[in-house]
Order: sequence, then C-alpha cells, then structure tokens
Amino acid sequence: MNTIFMSICIILSLSSSNKTIFDFNSDTTISQWRVVDDVVMGGRSQGNIKINKEGNGVFYGTVSLENNGGFSSLRHRFPTIKVTDFKHVVIRVKGDGNTYQFRLKDEVYAPHSFISFFETSGAWQTIRIKLSDMYPSFRGRKLNMNNFSSESIQELAFLIGNKKAQNFTLEIDKIYLE
Repeated sequence: MNTIFMSICIILSLSSSNKTIFDFNSDTTISQWRVVDDVVMGGRSQGNIKINKEGNGVFYGTVSLENNGGFSSLRHRFPTIKVTDFKHVVIRVKGDGNTYQFRLKDEVYAPHSFISFFETSGAWQTIRIKLSDMYPSFRGRKLNMNNFSSESIQELAFLIGNKKAQNFTLEIDKIYLE
C-alpha cells in the first residue's frame, strides 16, 4: 500500500512541475493568436491559423521572397508568466519537414526576441528548449546581449523564414514550461 501511495505522490509532484502556457483543443479561441507576415515591410508572404478537427492549432501558409519578403510568424501575447522555477519550454508539434524558430519575449514591447531553431520531421515531436540557450535576435541578426535570463515572459511566437519561397504547415498541440 505504501508503494502505491508513494508512486502516486511522485507522479503528482512530477506533473505539477509543469506550467501550461497554451493547450490547443476543439474549444480554443484563436483570437488570442496573431499572424504577422513580411507584408509589414512590403513582402508578400501569407500565414494563417485555424483549429483542425483534432483540436490542434495549425499555422500554415506560403513564404514568398517577392518584394524583399521572406517570413511569416504566429504570435501569442499573454499576462506575465513567471519562469524562475523552470528551465525549459516544451512544444508539442507536428511539422512538415521545415525548420522553424520558436521565439520568446520577456517584455511584449521589447524590440528583440529570444530564439531557438527547431527542425520538424512530419511526425509528432516533443521539443524541449533550454531557456538559457535562447539567444537574442532582432530582424534576423544575433545581438551582442546575454542569452535569456529573465524572470518572466509575455509573448511567444513561431516563425518560418528560411530564405526560400515555400509552403508550410505547423500543427501545434501544446506549449508548456518544465
């Protein structure tokens, strides 16, 4: 009996060590998410978001290099989340074989983001990104600043911009801290 009780306590303590940032489901309202494409700088890329029949968020569209374009992003702002008790951000995604960026902002109006690249395989993947490995970047340039070391976050984003014209589809299940 004691073994069962201890096992349950361990499982509960492990599951409570995570903090969900966003968990897509069939009732998700996507109005909290915003697509920002290179059209803000004259480009012609087009990104979209929808909820599929499985209840996952789907970021999809076309990246165009026309008119100096080349990226599409999906952003989500939220009330400040303290991250001091966490070392990783975890994303559960199913991509199309393309490379994407996962981005965080510690202050919503900061000009730079902290980024990490991840490769997709066409299958569901659970990708763990060490917060302290995320480096500062502004408009595709690495900044001469420290990697992420903030106590909180206010925005996350997915971005595709691989310096080539391409279609893309990234299915997102959930994003959480660990």
